[in-house]
Amino acid sequence: MPRIFITAFEPYGGWSENSSWLALIEFTKQLGPDANVTTRLYPVDFDAVSQRLRKDLEADYDFALHLGQAPGAMSVKLEAIGLNVGGRSEQRPEEFHRLVDDGPVGYQSALPLADWSKLLRAEGIPTTVSYHAGSYLCNATLYLSHFFAETMNLKTRSAFIHLPLDYSQTVKQGKELPALSSNMSGRALQLVVEQLTKRVPVDARELA
Repeated sequence: MPRIFITAFEPYGGWSENSSWLALIEFTKQLGPDANVTTRLYPVDFDAVSQRLRKDLEADYDFALHLGQAPGAMSVKLEAIGLNVGGRSEQRPEEFHRLVDDGPVGYQSALPLADWSKLLRAEGIPTTVSYHAGSYLCNATLYLSHFFAETMNLKTRSAFIHLPLDYSQTVKQGKELPALSSNMSGRALQLVVEQLTKRVPVDARELA
């Protein structure tokens, strides 16, 4: 059975919870004792994520799935490309920086995102393939996961999944925002992991 590594993020900004972690909790509830899955909760901090991700990936997992919260998203978003750029919401675009000075422009996940999207939609879970993970920490995680795998000669193949808010978060905030139950987000993750257990890894595609 392949070894799978899954990360989620801590709360940030005005959010008291993070839907990525809530979904991961729901997912782990159905794991059996023989499941070969390792999970991590990361802080919302560029330097900390870079350091911890590099160290965690030294275990050379078969697959790495990174989860993040996407306020305003109406569906599960399977992110295809991580770009070599990083910035915070308060920065101007010209203030963004390269994540890796001598790294490639971007990496495209080699995992079958379109197939996953079809599968999840068939299960009644709204899902889309997104071709850009933004310019903040979620994008950085996707990019660095590929970069570390390449430079450390790992077999790990990575993907990033953005999840809508959980209903409980919108109630606490008193805002009318799109949401999905953590149970359904956890089910989406379960379906993806089931597909990974059937898949032979292939090479990630580096973007020129």
